[in-house]
Parts: sequence; C-alpha cells; structure tokens
Amino acid sequence: MNVDKKPLAINEHEAASILCKSVQPLRNERYLRKGCPWVKMGRSVRYLVSDIENYLSQNRIDPQDQA
Repeated sequence: MNVDKKPLAINEHEAASILCKSVQPLRNERYLRKGCPWVKMGRSVRYLVSDIENYLSQNRIDPQDQA
C-alpha cells in the first residue's frame, strides 16, 4: 500500500481544518444544504477530497480577472 496516497474521503473535523473553518459552520451549511458537498453513510458524514478541491477552485477569486 502506498503511504503517500491521499484518502478518498475525510471526516468533518479534517474537512473543517482544510477549509479553515470550525466544525459547527460545516454542520450549519449541511442543515441549510449549502457549502461544500458531503456524503452521508448511515450516521457518518464524510467529505470527498475531490469535492473539497472542486469547491475551493470554484470559489476562488482572482483579482486579475476583475479588470
């Protein structure tokens, strides 16, 4: 098994860390059905790393493009 391989899905605490938020705003966004996409597996909530990467790139603001 390759140790350097990143995980496919992460928990809400790891996602919050990547998104520079606390866990509660992620929970609030899920309740409002907003924010980064998530996966519900039974009682567990997981965030796909690819969804987080897409969410960040879609919400990126480039000041150079504002001209």
